[in-house]
Amino acid sequence: MALTFYYGAGSPYAWRVWFSLEHKAIPYERKVLSFTDGDLKKPEYLAVNPRGKVPSIVDGDFRLHESAAIVEYLDDAYPDSGKRLFPGSPRDRALVRRLVCEADNYLVPPMNRLLQRVLFSKREEWDPERIAAARDEVAAELERWAGPQGDYLAGPLSAADFALYPMIAISLRCEKRKPDLALRERIPAPIRAWMARVEALPFFEKTYPPNWK
Repeated sequence: MALTFYYGAGSPYAWRVWFSLEHKAIPYERKVLSFTDGDLKKPEYLAVNPRGKVPSIVDGDFRLHESAAIVEYLDDAYPDSGKRLFPGSPRDRALVRRLVCEADNYLVPPMNRLLQRVLFSKREEWDPERIAAARDEVAAELERWAGPQGDYLAGPLSAADFALYPMIAISLRCEKRKPDLALRERIPAPIRAWMARVEALPFFEKTYPPNWK
């Protein structure tokens, strides 16, 4: 029986898991939940994830939520399916885990501030100084990423790449609503080159949030 993957379009955390499923070529059934229709708070989904968030998976009689935990589970539970998400030696895998932690702990807070001040606020409520401050925080954090070690963040393609890319992508969505935000031009050149490599992956278009097209 194929694993069931509960997904919400535009969620960077759900996108992380979708990337991982495709990278490892794990058979899955995707169930799309609507944020606007309140699907995440319906009893049938709360029985899967009582926190009412995406992503979640059901693998046989095992249920799991929290994207970082799901990605680790996929790599452990399906070691022979596709490629590894935490490849290499113990030190190599520790580097991947560290990068995932850094993305979650240091990029997510300013990213959320930027999204709240641009995407999730009415235009008439925009505060240019607060928006610029959030943009500068995101840009400053991306400057701290020294750039890919080889083609990808930790050498081989890994869970680190699948954690960081969706966060940058959703931050850049703010430019769609506020074209003068000028975030993309603040992204360091090595990170922009790395983003292009992620975008060239064979499953990238399949996983791109459909509501962003």
